[in-house]
Amino acid sequence: MEPDLRSLLERKLLTVAGSTITVGALLIAAAILVGAFLMANVLGFSTRRLLRGRGASQGAQFAFSKIVRYAIFLFGFVLAINALGFELSTLLAASAVLAVGIGFGLQNIAQNFISGIILLIEQPVRHGDFIKVGGVLGTVEDIGLRATHIITRDQVTIIVPNSQLISAEVVNHSRPTTNLRVRIGVGIAYGTDTDRAAQVLMRVADECERVMKKPPPEVRFEEFSESAMSFALYIWIEQAREDLRIGSELRFAIDKAFREAGIEIPVPQRDLHVRSMPGDAWVGRERHSKVP
Repeated sequence: MEPDLRSLLERKLLTVAGSTITVGALLIAAAILVGAFLMANVLGFSTRRLLRGRGASQGAQFAFSKIVRYAIFLFGFVLAINALGFELSTLLAASAVLAVGIGFGLQNIAQNFISGIILLIEQPVRHGDFIKVGGVLGTVEDIGLRATHIITRDQVTIIVPNSQLISAEVVNHSRPTTNLRVRIGVGIAYGTDTDRAAQVLMRVADECERVMKKPPPEVRFEEFSESAMSFALYIWIEQAREDLRIGSELRFAIDKAFREAGIEIPVPQRDLHVRSMPGDAWVGRERHSKVP
């Protein structure tokens, strides 16, 4: 090795906690990090392909491959720190300082980090699941160590902290099954043959190919409302994320079937009673309403 190159690699950059960092140590640490990153991606992909070949679920493939990537990169990070010349006692001291920092201002980050580990290990929510959290429906796109990315039906990405998926109420429409019961409400005019209306609703449900036959559809007479008799058609669908499309399709079919059968869907009505008042009273009210 030429003297100029050797002197360059041995040049001291800075001293941290009694350890001197040189240009050569910095290059070695950078090479270790890059190698760990590449190896983490390769082994993560291999793990996912191996699990796919063994018939593991998509969520399990995603979780285990990500854990493998994180573990390898963490190992490479430790090797890089050692290459820089830091001793174990130095690392422990830095960990103590980090713990104090967490205690004063990083509780939220630590909580989300731990929640991310729990999500990857326990898998209450998996990659590709269709969930509802905080009133938002969407598909889980990525589970990170700090936050989870959810893509809504409008193709908008919402970043949800991992702690919210652990502590808040989350509805998972993908576990244990993707099936969902959908309610289609409809009002029928008073005086209509209720049995005939129920038969029409059942026929509409039977003719829809995307409605499951088991469990079978069900028609319920729910209540007598102010201007209509309230019926509801309950059906089961195989994919919860298709509830809006199938519901719209059934409402179109119900409207058409009711018109063909002569069944009226009434509009809300209100009775207005107008009470006449003496002429002087109207004149007096008009006088008082004038602005001076």
